[in-house]
Amino acid sequence: MESLSELVEFPLLQTPIDTHYRACTIPYRFPSDNPRKPTPTEITWIHLFLNSIPSFKKRAESDISVPDAANKADKFAQRYTDILEDLKKDPESHGGPPDCILLCRLREQILRELGFADIFKKVKDEENAKAISLFENVVLLNDAIEDEVKRLENLVRGIFAGNIFDLGSAQLAEVFSKDGMSFLASCQNLVSRPWVIDDLDTFKVKWSKKSWKKVIIFVDNSGADIILGILPFARELLRRGSQVVLAANDLPSINDVTYSELVEIISQLKDEEGCLLGVSTSNLFIANSGNDLPVIDLTRVSQELAYLATDADLVILEGMGRGIETNLYAQFKCDSLKIGMVKHPEVAQFLGGRLYDCVFKYNEVSSL
Repeated sequence: MESLSELVEFPLLQTPIDTHYRACTIPYRFPSDNPRKPTPTEITWIHLFLNSIPSFKKRAESDISVPDAANKADKFAQRYTDILEDLKKDPESHGGPPDCILLCRLREQILRELGFADIFKKVKDEENAKAISLFENVVLLNDAIEDEVKRLENLVRGIFAGNIFDLGSAQLAEVFSKDGMSFLASCQNLVSRPWVIDDLDTFKVKWSKKSWKKVIIFVDNSGADIILGILPFARELLRRGSQVVLAANDLPSINDVTYSELVEIISQLKDEEGCLLGVSTSNLFIANSGNDLPVIDLTRVSQELAYLATDADLVILEGMGRGIETNLYAQFKCDSLKIGMVKHPEVAQFLGGRLYDCVFKYNEVSSL
């Protein structure tokens, strides 16, 4: 379902890619496992995806852009359940053995085949409008912090707080449907440091000593995540002289922001001079990543993004899907930062952390 143009390898991955890169962080099985028998980890993750079906079905039922949505939503739930049950019996069925990319892809394929192009559109539009109205306030609160390292820490906390808005997590979808989420309260209520992976102190030292020429940021969710978390951070990078490329999904997938939505969001936030609250956006670029899932395999990105990334010296992967469940251990030819909140108990267990713990993994490539 990707765009028609051919997808290519992300040029900043450490080579040779065959031996250095595996997209999925959590191994569901090992070579010694029986290929015809599901592993305990596969069963656990298949159940996680099974448990998410009711919330996806509910969104699909209320998609007014799809004729006969309720009936088609039933078909989605039944088909996806059947496929997951098949995988529990025979892990090699349906293109298996399963990993988080395959399980996401199968879900998206069924939705799209039934005509559901974007079941989260209504909630994304509502959350984007809400976050746009708060953007100025959040940025001014950050700008009021004179110490640049303290300001950085506040911006990072804002990214984590924004990243809570994730309707791909069954628990969070339920919390969200009850009472929404307050961005500023979320900033205050992050789990205490040290986080499960916590390189923030190292990053703060680097931040005060060096600036990056060009930064690629793989973005995650709509609403508070992109608008109140990532954009104030990107604006700070622009203010410090970096070029910033925001890489967003080609097609809708859960409540992740798409390329076309991000173009529209930025145009609404910019003033007539093309500034984000006084900071020029002449060095801000928005790229279509070529991706159509809430996780990403960096051997399959758009040619446009690959071209823009060639001379970047910092890659940031934000969010649980792109920066934790995939690519946590990805090695790059330049500095990298993986930043996201742990929103599945299974991920927390794998990392040895707490649910809603934070990951801030910074790797510096030493210059020769």
